[in-house]
Amino acid sequence: MLTEITNSISSLWVVFSFSFLVALTGAMAPGPLLTYTIIKSVQSGKRGYLMGLWIIIGHAILEMIIIILLLFGFSFVLQNIIVLRTIGIAGGALLICFGLSIIRNVHKGNIPTHFLDSSDKPNHELRKEAHSSPKTNKGLDNPIVGGIVVSMSNPYWWVWWATIGFAFMIQFGISFKEWPSLLAFFIGHEAGDLAWYLFVSILSFSGLRYLNKKIYYGILVCCGIFMILFGIYMGVSPFLREL
Repeated sequence: MLTEITNSISSLWVVFSFSFLVALTGAMAPGPLLTYTIIKSVQSGKRGYLMGLWIIIGHAILEMIIIILLLFGFSFVLQNIIVLRTIGIAGGALLICFGLSIIRNVHKGNIPTHFLDSSDKPNHELRKEAHSSPKTNKGLDNPIVGGIVVSMSNPYWWVWWATIGFAFMIQFGISFKEWPSLLAFFIGHEAGDLAWYLFVSILSFSGLRYLNKKIYYGILVCCGIFMILFGIYMGVSPFLREL
C-alpha cells in the first residue's frame, strides 16, 4: 500500500515537473503576452508587481478551457489551416490595433505618468495626478481579461496546444479518468507561466517605473511597434503554410 502511494506521488511529481519546465521555456520566448505584461506592470501606479499574477490568471482560465476541449477531441480543429488563418488574421488585427493605440496615446500625451519617480513626490501630488489621469474602459485595461484576449490573439498559442501540448498530454496519459495527473499537469503548466511572468512584472514595476517621461514614452513606443510587427507577422505567416 505504501509503495503504491509512493509510486503515485512520484508519478505526479514527474508530470508536474515536466509540465512546469515545458511551460517555463515557452513562456520565456518573446511574444505579445510578454510585451503586454511589461506595459501593464509599468503603467500600474499601485501593485504593478502583481500584474503578472492577474494576467496569468486570465491566461490560465483560457488554458483550462482548451485542455478540456482537447480532451474532448478538439485538437483536429486547431490543426485545420483555415482555422489557423482565421485566428491569425483576427489576432494579428487585434495586436496591430493595440500597438497603434499605444503609439497614438503616447503622441497625444494621454498616457498617465503620475507613477514616474513617485518616491520623490508628496502623497497629495500623486493623488492629484492620479485623479487627473484619463480613464478608459477598454477590455485590455483589465489584466485578467487582457491575459485572455492577448493569449487568444496569438495563433501560435493555439498551434502549441494542438501539437506540443496535446502530445505531452498523450505521452503522460492525461485524461479525465486520471484526474490527479490532469491536475498535476495543469498546476505545473500554470506554475511555469506564473514564475516567469511574475518575475517580469516585478522587474518592470520596480525598475522601469523610475525612468523619466521621455524614456518611458520611448519604451512604450517600442512596445507598440513590436505589437504591430508581431501582429503583421501573425496575420501573414499562416498563409505561408502549406494546405
